[in-house]
Amino acid sequence: MSSPDIAQPADTVRVQIDGVWMQVPRGVRMIEACRLAGKEVPHYCYHPKLSSPGNCRMCLVETGLPPRPAPGQDPPLDEQGHPQIQWIPRPAIACANTVADGMGIRTQGPLVEECRNGVMEFLLLNHPLDCPICDQAGECLLQEYSVEHGRGASRFLDQKVKKPKNVSIGPRIRLDDERCILCSRCIRFCQEIVDDDVLGFTGRGSHTVLTVWPGKKLENNYSLNTVDICPVGALTSNDFRFQMRVWFLKETPSICASCGRGCNALLASREDQLLRLTPRENNEVNSTWMCDYGRLHFHYLRSPARLLEPLLRGGHGHAAASWAEAIAAAADGLRRAAPGRVAVIGSGRMTNEELFLLRGVAEQLGAAYLDIVPRPQEGDAWLVAPDGNPNTTGARQILPGLDDPGSRLFAIREALRAGSLEALLVWGEDLCEAGFTSEELASVRCIVSSHLLANPTAEASHVVLPGSGFAEKRGSMINLTGRLQRLNQAVAAPGQARDDWEILRDLSAALSGNEPALFIEDVFRAMAARVPLFAGLSLSRIGDAGLPLVETGAAIPLLDRERERIARGEISG
Repeated sequence: MSSPDIAQPADTVRVQIDGVWMQVPRGVRMIEACRLAGKEVPHYCYHPKLSSPGNCRMCLVETGLPPRPAPGQDPPLDEQGHPQIQWIPRPAIACANTVADGMGIRTQGPLVEECRNGVMEFLLLNHPLDCPICDQAGECLLQEYSVEHGRGASRFLDQKVKKPKNVSIGPRIRLDDERCILCSRCIRFCQEIVDDDVLGFTGRGSHTVLTVWPGKKLENNYSLNTVDICPVGALTSNDFRFQMRVWFLKETPSICASCGRGCNALLASREDQLLRLTPRENNEVNSTWMCDYGRLHFHYLRSPARLLEPLLRGGHGHAAASWAEAIAAAADGLRRAAPGRVAVIGSGRMTNEELFLLRGVAEQLGAAYLDIVPRPQEGDAWLVAPDGNPNTTGARQILPGLDDPGSRLFAIREALRAGSLEALLVWGEDLCEAGFTSEELASVRCIVSSHLLANPTAEASHVVLPGSGFAEKRGSMINLTGRLQRLNQAVAAPGQARDDWEILRDLSAALSGNEPALFIEDVFRAMAARVPLFAGLSLSRIGDAGLPLVETGAAIPLLDRERERIARGEISG
């Protein structure tokens, strides 16, 4: 509670919220001041990352200010020594109005409750009351607020206005206009965030509908964010639509591994099946948004081409083997190669812990070459990074001499053509996609590879070790801006596929005869002891928001634009 005797910082104002005085930042919107006070103000059109149109009127609150005293008189004070509030007899929208010094705000009371009941009644006039079959049920703000603020019964006797249903407005989104409450969040997102002014309202009154402009579609790479911010079931994802009730889902905080940005995400799963990715707010990485490619790039985890058991190549092709047999065969084949005649190729998709173990295996083998496969791509003006690998920064820090990823691949190919390599260890990559040929791979006496999917490199390998995908394991990665982030396991790997760090640990133990680490935390601890960048850190200390670890100079265009809009007062942020 703020006391009038305590000095007030210049950048704050004193506000009374539901009878309690507190200091809040100057210029903050009323709805955000109430949130700071722990008071929920229901809203539909308001979103802190978007402009505030004030068109749903659900956030109405009662406000007041101290009366202006007559000349020579002091303002009347309450028992706490604060000026008494003179309440205005009409409500104000909390989303578009800012606080003033000495202001009073009531989020409860007869006036506020009657206004909210009226708004809810109008919103439900033409809305279909079929929550049990709506795909948004369980995470619908209209459903929740109708219970808290609705009248419980409708006085509307006429026929509801029928609007378009199940309309395709883009390759990934369907629109049920009958459910739209005209909050305009999706319109403002397209206009303000991704510069794709493709949505708008047509018609008037009860016949107003959301639609795409003639000849256009909602098909930008960030279109599915409109589904996230839609407060009702008007916009739904074709990929997730009617796939699962949300209350059955288990949500695991993790990161997207589709590019070097490392957007924070929630991995929603049930019964070891990943069903959707949605953005998780982190204002240092991705704000509250994700690209469509990143959130949909997970179906390969259940691909029919998934490697489900270890394989050993014999006279009649590959045959299934136990893990003990596969690890022993891999260690034996690699050990037979002379030092200096071994190449190790890793992946920028590997975690820091896996890269550290791969480095240890390369040192044990006396590998002449150690590199990863680069994955350059075209970035965009929002979140997509120019590096398609999620952990290139980590690979540079952990693998010795890796200043230019991919620079040694040409030398490895030359060594293959010259027949000077006896063994090749490939982790998480199909070398044929990186330009290697089947003839080059056929020249090696022993190839040990690990991957998720069957591929030409696995076909050429003598030992194939099935690994785990990004949602099936734990670990850490460093994104393009140098932020250390944690990868969490949401689902179990299918079949006999194992966590990559466990495979590398067992392979290292088979090569050296040393006792293997029991937990991934032990691997991180060993890495922190050898790599100065990680000194003093632990896997648990990273936290869900990550830690800034190394300065790379890389910028995040979307966040730069967002900070500019916050500075101009256009959004709350």
